[in-house]
Amino acid sequence: HLATSLPLPSERDHLRPRIDLIAFMIDIKSKYSLKNVEASLAYVDASFFLGKVCFLVTGVGRVNYCSVETNAVWKLRDIYCSPVLYCELELEGIRVATAQRLLRMLQICAGHIPGVSALSFGSLMRNSEDE
Repeated sequence: HLATSLPLPSERDHLRPRIDLIAFMIDIKSKYSLKNVEASLAYVDASFFLGKVCFLVTGVGRVNYCSVETNAVWKLRDIYCSPVLYCELELEGIRVATAQRLLRMLQICAGHIPGVSALSFGSLMRNSEDE
């Protein structure tokens, strides 16, 4: 399910499935997308930041057109203890690899991978980003 911002409209609450992962998309070419994500973060329950939120940064292949500074994304990563995935959606191979990575994260967050919790996975992601 996709939403352009949070909060989600309440009129469909009874039809909404459980939310296992929230992936915030930030277009590196648009300061508006960063501002929208920052505003939406206030509506996310604090428990989701324990491994069930990630930031997906798109447009990274176009560094000359960046409107969002990398430091701003890293700041979000650090404040919300959530991993950042960088991708270029215009390249099919990278788009497919990113989709597979998100799907694996979703499977873990939904509890479909035995022995791995969203919290431990989030910790592993943060450790790999630090290297």
